[in-house]
Amino acid sequence: MRDNSTVATKRAIGSGTVDRRALPVLAAGEIAIPFTITGMDEVVERDTIWEPHAHATHELLWNRRGASTATIGARTWTVTPTIGLWVPAGLIHAGYMPAGTWYRTAHFDVRAAFPAPPEPVAVEVTPLLGLLLERLVDPALAARSRELTELLAFDLLAPSPHALLVQLPAASLLSPILAALQADPGDRRRLSDWARALAVSPKTISRAFRAETGMGFEAWQTAFRAQRAALALGAGMGVEEVAERVGYRSSSAFGAAFRRVTGVSPGQFRTS
Repeated sequence: MRDNSTVATKRAIGSGTVDRRALPVLAAGEIAIPFTITGMDEVVERDTIWEPHAHATHELLWNRRGASTATIGARTWTVTPTIGLWVPAGLIHAGYMPAGTWYRTAHFDVRAAFPAPPEPVAVEVTPLLGLLLERLVDPALAARSRELTELLAFDLLAPSPHALLVQLPAASLLSPILAALQADPGDRRRLSDWARALAVSPKTISRAFRAETGMGFEAWQTAFRAQRAALALGAGMGVEEVAERVGYRSSSAFGAAFRRVTGVSPGQFRTS
């Protein structure tokens, strides 16, 4: 999530285990880039929080190793080695990367003649697309080779069918549920338990979740847990430990739920 024209500022906080990085909020096209597509990569040594910022370019963010998150408004996407996130130029976004994440970015000139998605969208990062975008980082690439590589990269940009997206509800009724699950994604209270605790009917909670997030409570909780699980798996945590951490009584139940959301098993995700 770094604009090539700007060096991110770092400052350690707390025990020194977290980097907070600040970048400018730029308008689309405010800064020119030397090529139609360029990019960079970095392995973050510590847990890293990217403060809200915006690029002058369209950005495609994905990882070579590990899982991270990118947040736009109330929506948070999981970014992995196979699922990237397209962020339109000028759109404010923030992010979180656990220590050890190896991330990559590709920045696209807003003046390029291709159908750039106007909204953020998860992108399928195939091995070929990743190799093409990495090739375009080379400033010495011959002009004709660069042009052909760019055309093929544009042609391979496609939405992912397995976007791991969670929208946080803002309704005050749901704030106790959100706070509890953010503190402990393994909280096993069911819809009926929350209804009793909040003195409302289960249908009231379900309607509120659907109005706020487009999902019922159970589906939203499954997606939320999958997102937390993805971060832990990407950091190398074992499947059984992750299953327990996010509230499943068995690794098989966790695996089935994780596969429904992401399209891959926890083991496949961990080694991707």
